[in-house]
Amino acid sequence: MPLLSKKESKLILDPLADNNPITIQVLGICSALAITAELKASVVMAISVLFVLAMGNVVISLMRNIIPSKIRIIVQLVVVATLVIVVDQTLKAFAYELSKTLSVFVGLIITNCIIMGRFEAFALGNGPWRSFLDGIGNALGYGVILIIVGFFRELLGSGTLFGIPVLGDPIAKTGLYAYGYENNGFMIIPPAALIVVGILIWIQRAKNPSLVEEA
Repeated sequence: MPLLSKKESKLILDPLADNNPITIQVLGICSALAITAELKASVVMAISVLFVLAMGNVVISLMRNIIPSKIRIIVQLVVVATLVIVVDQTLKAFAYELSKTLSVFVGLIITNCIIMGRFEAFALGNGPWRSFLDGIGNALGYGVILIIVGFFRELLGSGTLFGIPVLGDPIAKTGLYAYGYENNGFMIIPPAALIVVGILIWIQRAKNPSLVEEA
């Protein structure tokens, strides 16, 4: 007997493909633009959102029958803010330099449209287990895009991955690499992330024409 039913598996797999929160729903773009110049920061942000969204979905689902509709948004904000504080304090305790790199963007997870959207669209109407799977799926869909963008931006912009030179040894103060690679400064600035995301959207729609919106 499979661990997950088809419907449960779909909650995880759909956001990784045809219902990706960034490339299809166009949510969470701000962090994709802001923190993906380094792959390490992209990975940490992806893990942070995974924790916040999965746990937040479960908490909202458990409380769904006792939350007054008039204050549900306030309750959701309190829940996500509490989880973000846990993430922020954990980063400061165990990865202080990285927490400074991510800076205010960890706090901005509170206003991430993906998280609030899943609370509203799913957790308020489903049980804890399904809500947990939905949170995992959407966070993974978000995280995969973040990591892909971070991979190409750091590789092409700095010639490194996780801060380790991979395109040759840098020649002192020249920005050149021993194998003829010169750092592409454009890839480090936010517009480059938008271009990479645009390419990913194009590839996804080229593979699945049904995703193309009719004019």
